[in-house]
Amino acid sequence: MATAPSTRVISRLTKGTYALVLAGGKGSRLKNLTDWRAKPAVPFGGKFRIVDFVLSNCVNSDVRRIGIATQYKAHSLIRHIQRGWSFLDGRFEEFIDVLPASQRLDEGWYAGTADAVYQNLDILRANNPTHVLILGGDHIYKMDYGRLIADHVARDADLTVACLEVPVADATAFGVMGIDDQWRVNQFDEKPEQPVQIPGKPGLALASMGIYVFNASFLYEQLERDTLTPSSSHDFGKDVIPYLVPRCRVFAHRFADSCVGGAPGDEPYWRDVGTVDAYWEANLDLATIEPELNMYDEDWPIWTHQQQLPPAKFVFDDENRRGFAVDSLVSGGCIISGGRVARSVLFSNVRVNSFANVEDSVLLPSVSVERSVRLRRCVVDKSCTLPEGLTVGYDPDEDRRRFHVTEQGVTLITPEMLGQEVYRQR
Repeated sequence: MATAPSTRVISRLTKGTYALVLAGGKGSRLKNLTDWRAKPAVPFGGKFRIVDFVLSNCVNSDVRRIGIATQYKAHSLIRHIQRGWSFLDGRFEEFIDVLPASQRLDEGWYAGTADAVYQNLDILRANNPTHVLILGGDHIYKMDYGRLIADHVARDADLTVACLEVPVADATAFGVMGIDDQWRVNQFDEKPEQPVQIPGKPGLALASMGIYVFNASFLYEQLERDTLTPSSSHDFGKDVIPYLVPRCRVFAHRFADSCVGGAPGDEPYWRDVGTVDAYWEANLDLATIEPELNMYDEDWPIWTHQQQLPPAKFVFDDENRRGFAVDSLVSGGCIISGGRVARSVLFSNVRVNSFANVEDSVLLPSVSVERSVRLRRCVVDKSCTLPEGLTVGYDPDEDRRRFHVTEQGVTLITPEMLGQEVYRQR
């Protein structure tokens, strides 16, 4: 590992970097949660949206020239960015550009990750960055991009790929790298059937996080070349990186060297909440005594749109009608009125009425749980009104008749499944 650069050097590097967040994905494995919103706009953690984590990493890393490439059902994502991220100050060259697929260079939409960047080359060039940081908008993690960029420069790399160690059985869903003893990438396979294992670490593979640092001029050249290649699908993992590995200086960067939070020796926290089961599990982990993700770190805050809401309220204390929540996250605007909440995450403006029982569940904003409702192992989408006496999570066969039940027995409920029409500003 190269000698660590000074804070001043890292600051100079981050200020010369433009970050492009690819946030156009549908996230179809989240089922009905993405019927009306892109995956990066899905609420997470009681008060945030998934995209807030990558944007907070940028701001906290002092990378404050940011573009967000959107495509699929982007209205709620764009509205969230406008309302929650307008604090950046353009007078100091701090900004977020929202970049919808607008057919500026041709008549097609974004065809792949590399094409999404290529179609915004005019904006990249106009900002004249030294380095371009390519990021996904749909993962939960905390990372200091300044350390990543400094490592890239120290190695005199053309491209640096952030990576993490994953079990070989899981590596088939990633781009997998082979490296030499200097961490130079000598092999890259996108979603291989038989992933190469890390030397000296049997059972583990080195997986790409979809986080890339390019020298800006080098990126422009490679995107122009890739665009003129008829056989290319114009994707970084499938086309661009495999082409570059044998020809250019491509290095891997360990996520463990730039992750933020966690005790020394802990596994770095990174989650792809791309399925309903993974989404449910990651949210509920935040309500445990010692969650794996620390959201209370004042040195690395997670920024978001802050609604002006009253404090959460808990009312009634009768023997059979007590409003309380235990082992749970309860956001502003919530009212627990004579109901019981246990091991759950309640987003803003949730109402739990008398005699209701909510266990091991995730309730998105503005859900109303009417009297005597029983919920167990559920994800309830925004603006649902659960009718009096509804029972979900106790009879899987009955639940499947009305709702979506996952392989792990988590039930997803949306307004449409309940036969309710709501104004879908998601």
